[in-house]
Amino acid sequence: MKKVLIPTKLDAAARDILEANGNYTIVQDDSAGLAVLTADHPDTYALIVRSEAVTQDVIDSLPDLKIIIRAGAGYNTIDTKYARAKSIDVMNTPGANANAVAEEVIAMILADARHVVPADLSTRSGKWEKKQFMGREISGKTIGVVGLGYIGQTLVKRLRGFDMRVIGYDPVLTEDRARDLGVELMELPELFAASDYVSLHVPENSQTRNMVNADLLAAMRPDATIINCARAGIVNEDDLRRAKGERGIRFLNDVYAKDEAGDKSVADVADLLLPHLGASTREANRNAAVRAAEQLIEFDEKGITSYIVNRDIPAGLDEAFGELAFAVARLCRFVVGEGAKLKLIETSFYGNLAPYSRWLLLSVRSALIEESDRSMDYASTLQYLKDMGVDYEDRETDDRKGFENSITIDLTAAVDADLLRHASVRGTVAEGNVMISRINDFDKLYFEPSGHNLIFIYTDRPGVLGQIGAALAESSINIDDVRNPHDSKGEKSLALLKVNQPVADDVVERIAALIDADVGVYSHM
Repeated sequence: MKKVLIPTKLDAAARDILEANGNYTIVQDDSAGLAVLTADHPDTYALIVRSEAVTQDVIDSLPDLKIIIRAGAGYNTIDTKYARAKSIDVMNTPGANANAVAEEVIAMILADARHVVPADLSTRSGKWEKKQFMGREISGKTIGVVGLGYIGQTLVKRLRGFDMRVIGYDPVLTEDRARDLGVELMELPELFAASDYVSLHVPENSQTRNMVNADLLAAMRPDATIINCARAGIVNEDDLRRAKGERGIRFLNDVYAKDEAGDKSVADVADLLLPHLGASTREANRNAAVRAAEQLIEFDEKGITSYIVNRDIPAGLDEAFGELAFAVARLCRFVVGEGAKLKLIETSFYGNLAPYSRWLLLSVRSALIEESDRSMDYASTLQYLKDMGVDYEDRETDDRKGFENSITIDLTAAVDADLLRHASVRGTVAEGNVMISRINDFDKLYFEPSGHNLIFIYTDRPGVLGQIGAALAESSINIDDVRNPHDSKGEKSLALLKVNQPVADDVVERIAALIDADVGVYSHM
């Protein structure tokens, strides 16, 4: 059992999912303090945190630590470089808090524009200062969104109902995608000059630290407003202080150098201060908890590394293709035979997937070799396969075949000393769903490999499907879906069935013998 330490107030969904998996022991305590908990649980395998500082001392106190998951987007409170030096992967859960932060930005803008907080305090004290709290409308104004990742794009969508002009800055976002979002891209100086509101949604790093400086602030309109729900270090506080005095720029803030009680360095310049409430919704907390648990399981069981932030993971690799690589390889493994010894692995990554072949191999390896170390990178995976006597070939692909963004995996395995068996599976992602399109010579399947599946390959003849169905009925197993194509020669048939429950080995063997099947396997994902 792997110990997972959750030293934070995180929704119980994470604990429930991990416990249901059966491979984890969970310790969750948001009262004892991180130092105490790490001292009491030095055998921790995975650490799931929110805003807790994971320092070198914390990392050194956990000698068995292999992965740190930030249940949220920002991970600046984690010493990612030191973790990498200790061969510890750090993940975040981008997007889990996106809606919560986007709604907070809008709430802060409206609260400031209509003087909600001071008007409430005034009225509660018995005053009637209606004229003093004359507000302004945001409809028709221009808002500049700096950083168009998960949160920035979600904010853009939420702003559509306010009839605002949305402009944006992001060094990666393409013009086509910006047009789809309804955002006009421009450089930072132009954005700050054109905006009534500027909302910040970038991480804090060496490129963005003090990004909002005297030059950008000088370009802003008098009485324009900056909203910072990203990271404190993005804004140069001294430059902001001067700009506020000279130009009346308003500042709405939810982030600080440290999340703790005490005086705030921007208290004199902020028109609205919140205690880092961006992700503090019940929904966001649950989303982050679910994502953290699921990502840990996917990392351990499938080798999916899409959300690791301290490895050199290429941008643009959709996690769905990690799932695809795992599913195609796993199904191919079932077809060639789980007990057969792998001799040769051949992969083909078509279309836009070709540049990511090194990373997709990690999911392939995890599917084929369950006992392999999930933290192995590409080089160590190749060495591992070589050490195991398994040859690997990443084949050059021909996109003229029309297999855009698909993966083909071929396996050659030794059934015994004299018999080699070959299997080939191709799959793709359609509308976000993993689909198996071909098994051996049986094409155009478009079968979702999730759940419980039976695969039989047999000599084509009438009545075989009826025999399979009757045999399953005897075991009270229901068929949910079925594919039954023939090969190109019309000699062999494939019975690919999705069923409603696990199928025991003896049932599979009985059916295979009944229909004289060349291949009879049960697969589960």
